[in-house]
Amino acid sequence: MELGDGGAGPGPGQAALGRGGLEVLQHTVGSLLSSYGWYIVLAAVAIYLLMQKVSQRLAAGPSGRAGAADAAVEPDVVVRRQEALAAARLRMQEELNAQAERYKEKQRQLEEEKRRQKIAMWESMQEGRSYKGNLKLNQQEVESGASTSSAVPKSKPNKKPLRGGGYNPLSGEGGGTCSWRPGRRGPSAGG
Repeated sequence: MELGDGGAGPGPGQAALGRGGLEVLQHTVGSLLSSYGWYIVLAAVAIYLLMQKVSQRLAAGPSGRAGAADAAVEPDVVVRRQEALAAARLRMQEELNAQAERYKEKQRQLEEEKRRQKIAMWESMQEGRSYKGNLKLNQQEVESGASTSSAVPKSKPNKKPLRGGGYNPLSGEGGGTCSWRPGRRGPSAGG
């Protein structure tokens, strides 16, 4: 039969195998596209955009280098900018140092004042007096010394109290029309 033909042309067995392989290939590609189609489309778009970006960078390469050359041509502008920046930094540092010195001086003054108060308190305790009254007296002396040097102290006018001396909010008297009374004790009427 045709087994000994010697390969003169494709036989019916090979044609069937080619059609079957094509069907398997179509089925495989179709299942891949149905499963991962959107991912493939998105990957293709990303690759396209990446290629566009790279080609633009390569095209703009020499012109970008020309901008760097312009900056190198104007060194005096760069030097002026750096000097202005250094001067501004130096000014800011000097201001910061001055603020730090003022803060340290205030802290020293506060510590000295606290030390004086502690000494005065200790001395008054040694003498057997109340140190709190003495401390308030010392503070008033310090405030009066500061106020006499800067301004004249103002006298406070005599103010009358807002309520009379007999007002007691817990008694319910003299407060006005509002009064609270506790509820009736006993079982509730609900049912």
